[in-house]
Formats: sequence, C-alpha cells, structure tokens
Amino acid sequence: MSTLANMEMFVRVVEAGSFAAAAEASGVTPTMVAKHVKAIEQRLGATLLHRTTRRQQLSDVGRLYYERCKQALAEVAHAEASASELQASPRGRLRIVAPVSFGSHRLVPALAEYMAQHPEVDVELTLDNRRPSLADSGHELGILIGDVADASLVARPLQPYRRVLAASPDYLARHGHPARPQDLAGHACLGLSYWRRSDRWRLVGPDGAACAVTVQGRFTANQGNALRIAALAGIGIVLQPEPVLADDLAAGRLLPVLPGWSLTPSPMYLIYPQDLYPTAKVRSAIDFLVARFGVPS
Repeated sequence: MSTLANMEMFVRVVEAGSFAAAAEASGVTPTMVAKHVKAIEQRLGATLLHRTTRRQQLSDVGRLYYERCKQALAEVAHAEASASELQASPRGRLRIVAPVSFGSHRLVPALAEYMAQHPEVDVELTLDNRRPSLADSGHELGILIGDVADASLVARPLQPYRRVLAASPDYLARHGHPARPQDLAGHACLGLSYWRRSDRWRLVGPDGAACAVTVQGRFTANQGNALRIAALAGIGIVLQPEPVLADDLAAGRLLPVLPGWSLTPSPMYLIYPQDLYPTAKVRSAIDFLVARFGVPS
C-alpha cells in the first residue's frame, strides 16, 4: 500500500465518520480500510483515531495529520491536472448563483457575451437572494451582496451595489421634484414590505454626506419589480437597484430623483472556494466577470 493511498483512505475515514462508511464509499472491506490507517500509525508511531463501539475521535496527532493530508492531496490533484488543464480551452457546465435583481438585469447579458466568446461552455445560473453557500449548493462561483463572513471563500471585490431614486414624469408633474433628501418626507415613497425599517431611508450623497429620512407611502410590496411597476404607474417615488431601473431611466419612462443620492451602497463580491483549483472554464469566467464588474484600478 502506498503512502498516498494510505493518506487518501485516512481522509475518507475522517470525513465519512467511520471505517464502515469509508469502506462502502471506496468499494473495499472495513478490514482493508483499517490496514491503511494502521500502516500510517505504525509508520508515525502514533495513534490517529480513538475508536469506541459508537464513535471515533481524532487524536491531536490525527487532527494535525488530517489537515496536512488534505493539503497534500489537494496539491497532488492540482499537479495531476495542471499540465493538461493549462493548455485546455474552457469547456463544460459553469454553475453560478447570484441575487435576483443583479443576476437578471446585469449578469445574464454579460453571460450571453461570455458564452459567445466560449462556445464550449454551458451556463447554469441560479437566482436566489439568500446568502450563497457554495459548498452546499454545488455552485462554482457566486455573486454576494454584503460582507463576506466565510474565511474559506476567495472574495474578489466588484463595483458596489447602488439603489437609486426615481419616479414617473406624471408623478413629478403632479407633486414636484424633491430638492433635498428631507423633502422625501412629504412624498409618497414605495417601500419593500420585508425591509426591517421600510419607513427610514439612509441615503448617501455625492460628497459622502449621509442623511436618514423617515418616509411614508400607501403602497408596499415584497418584490422590487412590483415597486418599479408601481412607480411607472405614478404611485410614488421608488428606491431600487440601478440595474432594475436602468432601462426605464434611459427611455424616460422614469426620471431620476435627487441625482447623486442613493441608499448606502452595499459591497459586492465574486466568490469561490479558497481551496478551488480553477479549471480553464472557471478561470475564464472569473477573469471575465472581474473585468466586467470589478472595481476600476
């Protein structure tokens, strides 16, 4: 039995939770699994696992050895793949998850261009406003709006996510244009019903000035596009992501309100696992998305 095979089996035992589960996953007998682990323990002169009839527990040496084995096996896998992978063209299925508004309005058009550049790559996009969990979902890349709390992820900064103010020409003709953020208190404002403080908008101006305004309105909804449609119907002033309102603003169906002011921008990141050795497909997607949406240097 080679040292590498022993290491692979030991890692499988730790992650499967038992010799029996590791044996089933490997297609061998529990006795063979035990021989792999015993070979390491004899070579090191140390116990790696404390076993009882109900559970197994790593020793201090076993815990350290497990972490080093994972690193070593990852390096071996990388070495095996790197020579051919570096020469490979992007191909296969790219799985990516993104928030609904950014994904549908900005990411989809960008991915259409990416796919035109890489005709052997298929894209599977999931739109979900929940914080992405790449390890659980099987996605290779994710777009995250907000702070990154998971140290196991690589987070490439993208341009901050801005939410801007707009209203229909009809509404502004009837009610006038707010001249300063405080004027919003006298207008009908359209709010998301699930915002914790839907009646208080914290705005940031072009010079970094901050202003918190208490707003009111007769219409709320739990979905941003519904608020956009309400704004088009002249019900009030909407505060929504730039991508959601961009086409209506460009066509004049909506007009900017307090240009230069927006909800405090949220950080946005392209995320992927720290231990991921990117394939040509993933590398090309990372480079493309950072070039398209990254923070200008």
